[in-house]
Amino acid sequence: MKTTLIIGAGGVSRVVVHKCVQNVDVFGKIVLASRSIGRCEVIKSDLPDADIEITTVDADVTDEVIKLIKSCNADIVINVALPYQDLTIMDACIATKTPYLDTANYEHPDEAKFEYKLQWERDAKFKEAGIMGLLGSGFDPGATNVFCAYAQKHYFDEIHTIDILDCNAGDHGYAFATNFNPEINLREVSAKGRYWENGVWIETEPMEIMQVWDYPEVGPKDSYLLYHEEMESLVKHIKGLKRIRFFMTFGQSYLTHMKCLENVGMLGIEPVEHKGMKIIPMEFLKTLLPDPASLGPRTTGKTNIGIVAEGIKDGVKKKIYIYQVKDHEDCYAETNSQGVSYSTGVPAMIGAKLMLQGKWSGTGVFNMEQMDPDAFMDEMNTQGLPWEIKELEV
Repeated sequence: MKTTLIIGAGGVSRVVVHKCVQNVDVFGKIVLASRSIGRCEVIKSDLPDADIEITTVDADVTDEVIKLIKSCNADIVINVALPYQDLTIMDACIATKTPYLDTANYEHPDEAKFEYKLQWERDAKFKEAGIMGLLGSGFDPGATNVFCAYAQKHYFDEIHTIDILDCNAGDHGYAFATNFNPEINLREVSAKGRYWENGVWIETEPMEIMQVWDYPEVGPKDSYLLYHEEMESLVKHIKGLKRIRFFMTFGQSYLTHMKCLENVGMLGIEPVEHKGMKIIPMEFLKTLLPDPASLGPRTTGKTNIGIVAEGIKDGVKKKIYIYQVKDHEDCYAETNSQGVSYSTGVPAMIGAKLMLQGKWSGTGVFNMEQMDPDAFMDEMNTQGLPWEIKELEV
């Protein structure tokens, strides 16, 4: 029987554990580890009849992760901890020759910098260890990368432009809260925007570019250009690409609160003096905001995430829209989690399932679009994330 080690015990982890248990024939025994045993206990209590062992680990310390992997004899490590911990967990997998999967690229804890560079640099070590590392197996990155690969395989000879469109039309009832880790969310949103066109990255001011997109089952929403990590790998792997952009929806209440917090320095990641103590404003703000894992029972509405790709097929211009719509309340009914956690956790499980089954294989470090998309797309339809394709006018 397989043993699956899941590191991290937040909202996404809760979904991953639920979905791994639903696919127990592939994942076998679950070992769930986090710095907080209490968070692990809450997730385990959702599934009292499942074979789940819980334990503690400091994922900032590679030797601790190595010891944990060896003690449970893990067949795969699913990293749903903080992106700050990607490198230590990857290094532990290299040392123990254990396949690795995460949902988001490495972020430096002391600067708002999002890039795959340091993870890609571990490709040779993963090859030497004879193991596979799969990066960004969430929704965006993750399923959106697979959508691009699917479009490239089945609909285009060349894809010239891609817009990734992320809409969360959920309502949790708070004037201001974040749907995933506040530090990660606010750093991402407050950073300068970037998009790639004709071989160069073009930088914009935060929220400078906006378009209104009519999201199926949701309606028209203001969508703002951000930088997002999947673009960094897609520009390497999509044939003929001339431009790629990423847009995310935000309501006015969110934007107003974020601007006010930014104006008074609450989004800062450098230490400041407070009553003789050093504090990091962003970390302090995190303690004041609702825990994203608590939003599930009070969130209504839907998510809609997808891609619009335009290019050439048999010499004719073509444009398609691949997207997935999910209802927050359905997600909570199934996994006790809201839709943002669900749409990240399910693809993490799918990627790990395909690795354990050998349907996705290789040695080295890979991004999602490098794998054959068909098996992943099939799994999305059966694991709770059915998708749609529309052909659009060029």
